[in-house]
Amino acid sequence: MPPARVDDPVDAGIIREVSRDGRATLGDISRNVGLSVSAVQARLRRLEARGVIVGYRAVLDAEAVGRPLAAFIEITPLDPAQPDNAPELLEHLTAIEACHSIAGDASYMLFVRVATPRDLEALIRDIRLAAAVRTRTTVVLQTFYENRPIVPAQEDDASPRDR
Repeated sequence: MPPARVDDPVDAGIIREVSRDGRATLGDISRNVGLSVSAVQARLRRLEARGVIVGYRAVLDAEAVGRPLAAFIEITPLDPAQPDNAPELLEHLTAIEACHSIAGDASYMLFVRVATPRDLEALIRDIRLAAAVRTRTTVVLQTFYENRPIVPAQEDDASPRDR
């Protein structure tokens, strides 16, 4: 069951602060949302228990950890009658950072990071063999932003048809 939508403006403020900086102290969050530290801590625990906040993680510099080459790989089954289990079949490939089910000609869009073009070629081969898929690859030349904070949707963010 998906988590309940966050409609409380104070909870939304806490989420905004944690999304911007997962290492923010309770004191920092408390000052920015106007609550006591104990109230922030209780709300954070409640948001975690509800599944709104699902974890905290470090965001790494891909170049510094030896994976400067990023690419998007669309995958399409070779046989449309084959089981739709590509995510499970590819889960063991750690160079795949994200796997998205998509609308369009392809079935899934993978985001991958590797060290070299040769590593990308080997990964594409491994993807094709593991999941019996056709691939289409787009190499990322430059990333202007990613890992942007996810902030709760505001009423003014909704499109007119959503209201």
